[in-house]
Amino acid sequence: MDAINLSNRLARVADFVPMGARLVDIGSDHAYLPAHLLLNQKITFAIAGEVAQGPLQNAQNEIEKAELTGRLEPRLGDGFAVVEPVDQIDTAVIAGMGGQLIQKILEQGHHDHIQYDNLILQPNTDVSTVRTWLQVHHYSLINETMIFDDGHYYEILVAKPGETNFTQQQLTFGPFNLQNKDAVWIAKWQAELDRIQQLLDTLTKADQSDSIAYQNYQKQAQTIQEVI
Repeated sequence: MDAINLSNRLARVADFVPMGARLVDIGSDHAYLPAHLLLNQKITFAIAGEVAQGPLQNAQNEIEKAELTGRLEPRLGDGFAVVEPVDQIDTAVIAGMGGQLIQKILEQGHHDHIQYDNLILQPNTDVSTVRTWLQVHHYSLINETMIFDDGHYYEILVAKPGETNFTQQQLTFGPFNLQNKDAVWIAKWQAELDRIQQLLDTLTKADQSDSIAYQNYQKQAQTIQEVI
């Protein structure tokens, strides 16, 4: 993978970045995403934020290789600390991290009523945690999708300032996913259902079908069956 040829995961994230955006990519991973967007003239300026010197140097190397100095700035800092008001950043990408960490980064970056025109988030885990944060902090989910890349399922959430009132089912599965029920999303939850069924079978064989764990897994299985 490089700035010319993104992974399927990052290419799908790139699809959601609006034309003409001024972007911060937090945890940028060699700055592949912002470099790709600039090379394809989709955005006008970007910051590649990294929290450690090694990844920052990787980003710097990619910027020099792509001849993007001045248009793509590598900056060392924790989360949104790399952004200054003068940058006029309107779009933030946080991709390839756990949902708990993404929530923490968002929380720390939204002090003093700061909001961004576009948030594009790709949590690897705990997606419902991210949807909950969006709801509490007055962001409206405007799109979401699930992709399968290199043996893993990934969800991408796109949000703008606004109001959202999710049901518990929507927090867990995603309102757009529930509406669209595309093949990748169904496959992901079918795999999860199969995993839970194996756990139920194991508990049954161990004569634990009356246990709290069994009841909890049975409830999860029933919920998944209802939505897929």
